[in-house]
Amino acid sequence: MRHWAVCGAALIAIATALAACQSAPTPDQMSRTTVETAPADLQLLCAGAAAKASGVDSGKALPTSSRKLDSKSFQVELNVAGKPTSCIVDTDGKVASVQPA
Repeated sequence: MRHWAVCGAALIAIATALAACQSAPTPDQMSRTTVETAPADLQLLCAGAAAKASGVDSGKALPTSSRKLDSKSFQVELNVAGKPTSCIVDTDGKVASVQPA
């Protein structure tokens, strides 16, 4: 009986050692590398524009996500006083549109 306990403990130790050998994925295999987010300053520009368009205090407009649309523009999703809102801004800081999402 003691033999099986020793074998079981050895198998657990080997399995633990093998599990620790797994390497992290390379950057091109990581999921977050496929989407580029808008820089913080552009997200804040959108938040200000969305707050102004909605007539609420700028503290009530919070960016929730963003993504690059093309080489010159980003789409920023916002929560403006509880309402989902979408903003398009270019890399020069010009807000192209603010619309309910």
